[in-house]
Amino acid sequence: MAGEQLKVLGALDVARTQLYHFTAIVIAGMGFFTDAYDLFCISLITKLLGRIYYYDPNSTSPGTLPPNVSAAVNGVAFCGTLSGQLFFGWLGDKLGRKTVYGFTLVLMVICSVASGLSFSSSPKAVVTTLCFFRFWLGFGIGGDYPLSATIMSEYANKKTRGAFIAAVFAMQGFGILAGGIVAIVVSAGFKNRYNVPPFSVDPIGSTVPQADYVWRIILMFGAVPAGLTYYWRMKMPETARYTALVAKNTKQAAADMSKVLNMELEEDAENAQRLVADRANSFGLFSREFARRHGLHLLATTTTWFFLDIAFYSQNLFQKDIFTAIGWIPKAASMNAIEEVFRIARAQTLIALCGTVPGYWFTVALIEIMGRFRIQVMGFFMMTVFMLGLAIPYHHWTTHHIGFVIMYGFTFFFANFGPNSTTFIVPAEIFPARLRSTCHGISAAAGKAGAIVGAFGFLYAAQSRDPAKREKGYPAGIGVRNALFVLVVTNFLGLLFSLLVPESKGVSLEEMAKEHEREEVA
Repeated sequence: MAGEQLKVLGALDVARTQLYHFTAIVIAGMGFFTDAYDLFCISLITKLLGRIYYYDPNSTSPGTLPPNVSAAVNGVAFCGTLSGQLFFGWLGDKLGRKTVYGFTLVLMVICSVASGLSFSSSPKAVVTTLCFFRFWLGFGIGGDYPLSATIMSEYANKKTRGAFIAAVFAMQGFGILAGGIVAIVVSAGFKNRYNVPPFSVDPIGSTVPQADYVWRIILMFGAVPAGLTYYWRMKMPETARYTALVAKNTKQAAADMSKVLNMELEEDAENAQRLVADRANSFGLFSREFARRHGLHLLATTTTWFFLDIAFYSQNLFQKDIFTAIGWIPKAASMNAIEEVFRIARAQTLIALCGTVPGYWFTVALIEIMGRFRIQVMGFFMMTVFMLGLAIPYHHWTTHHIGFVIMYGFTFFFANFGPNSTTFIVPAEIFPARLRSTCHGISAAAGKAGAIVGAFGFLYAAQSRDPAKREKGYPAGIGVRNALFVLVVTNFLGLLFSLLVPESKGVSLEEMAKEHEREEVA
């Protein structure tokens, strides 16, 4: 009897790939497109914020954000995301996936617009309101992680489940790319309209008042894709697995999925009641039974996501600093404010186009062939290798920019054709239905804790020991080269903890989570 399954869940597991699968991918994926756009576009505008609001007339260099302000602007959305992942992950198991799915999107739309409308023109007021709204923006983004992953895993068939969840997450790559493209278009338009001298020629005139519109437009554009998705997200029915296994309404689950699958589904009422009332479905997150069955799984998903995001977000948020350090982006004083945005956006878009986006889709194409475990271990290993390739001959790369960019692009490729995708997929597959969203939220929150370490830590660690090469206001750090060695270590630790990750390829969610296995009696 342990292997028995509800008919509606069995039908979902063997359903052929059809329109509703792709509809779910687009609806959930557009949320991730928006998430990535909103989280990463901040790195495109921080230099501009420094020039506009923190210019010192007595200085010979453009204005820069003070260390504490830069850390807050870069990292506050991650603090919100971490909180949102825990809260909405828990709420998704308590109230249902669909019930809270729309609220996260509304929060993202409102806060995207509000971020661009940050009040006043004084530095303190602008930064304070920007950080406030970006925290709540992150809170909404955080909810999208466990809900999108759980919804897609519970809709998908077991043969292509990994590819479908990966396709949802792959929209993150397009969101990063879109952020760069929007910044290029906006900055190019303003640059052509206000073609002013560089800072070295005219310190004050190099930052035109209209530059203040540039960063606001870039931030506010994040509301567009989220707003377009809201109607379709609200039309999605609740997942059958939540309705049947958590809400214990097998009749409603069968009715909902009959419409989705375009076939008649009926459950034997007595048999269905027996299956969903099984005592194995009663243990809680903090129980000894959960620790026995899934304790190592939760340790694996949290630690690997934590170590991955230290490296991934350090690389993404501070590309501009690394590119400046090796000379790929010109010195700030040789550009005007809007041109600097254009140069940074162009560099990051090139990396996204050549390394980030292809990596996601390699995962989509190969995950059901290679499996989750192999892709994750391979990805961490290759990230470690390429980071070493950047760090050991670092001084060589300062004069060979193309080689550095190629190597740097490969680290992004193997992050996305590797642990950045699989750490999102696996937690949505290996935990019981009534704890699935919660456990995914916990795993994702551990990742965002790593992102916070990366966002705050790398900013300080990458500073040079040489005061002449150090950004204004920062204490001495260990330098970019040594910071890259630190990322090598975090990637290697991620590789080690990946050995605890179970393989879920081709296995039903109920079988993977052992939904109907009875509890051990103490």
